[in-house]
Amino acid sequence: MNKKTIGIIIIAVGLLLTLYTGFNYVTREKVMDMGDVHVSINENHTTNWSPFIGIGIMVIGGVVFVTGRKNSSS
Repeated sequence: MNKKTIGIIIIAVGLLLTLYTGFNYVTREKVMDMGDVHVSINENHTTNWSPFIGIGIMVIGGVVFVTGRKNSSS
């Protein structure tokens, strides 16, 4: 892989991180277990990040792309 391809991939990842700023997932926790009676709860968890992280990654990808373009043309 050359630097231009890696730069494009990094830009795409940064764009995804900017558009999707987090995700949710659910865990199941057992609260009570008495013989045949089982009680459990679903607990929601949220993971978020700032869209500025994605913008920063896109800038890094742009730098990698531009430096790869300069090196391949000379």
